[in-house]
Amino acid sequence: MKKIWFNDYTVETITDTMGTDVADKHILGALGIELTEIGDDYLKGTMPVDGRTHQIHGILHGGATCVLAETIGSIASILCVDPSKYYAVGSMITANHLRSVSEGHVIATARAVHIGRTKHVWDILVHSDQGKLIAKCELTCAVVPHKK
Repeated sequence: MKKIWFNDYTVETITDTMGTDVADKHILGALGIELTEIGDDYLKGTMPVDGRTHQIHGILHGGATCVLAETIGSIASILCVDPSKYYAVGSMITANHLRSVSEGHVIATARAVHIGRTKHVWDILVHSDQGKLIAKCELTCAVVPHKK
């Protein structure tokens, strides 16, 4: 499989690039989202299923699932472009919620459907830590040049 990333990234180099203040300033820290694995053509991350991510019935909130999917897909898009020239942001997300989960962690795996010059499309599957498919998401990211 051909690598799709702009550089040879590791989970550690990605995390270091995001900065140590993520937990204090961004939604990743607030929801406990962590990157866990990068392969030649995929990126994985996890999120706890607990009070931070529950809806009122004590199960994973669909919005939290979307935050996880958009986070992993958006980071994956950023890893596909020259970060000195471009950044990527989510522009559309769809989610099909298939099964509920009330505890443990969920794992999102983003794989590219399309890597274009100005648009990336990601297929993101979200599984429970028992391996059950929780949601299938699709994320479109806009690739935007940095302002000069």
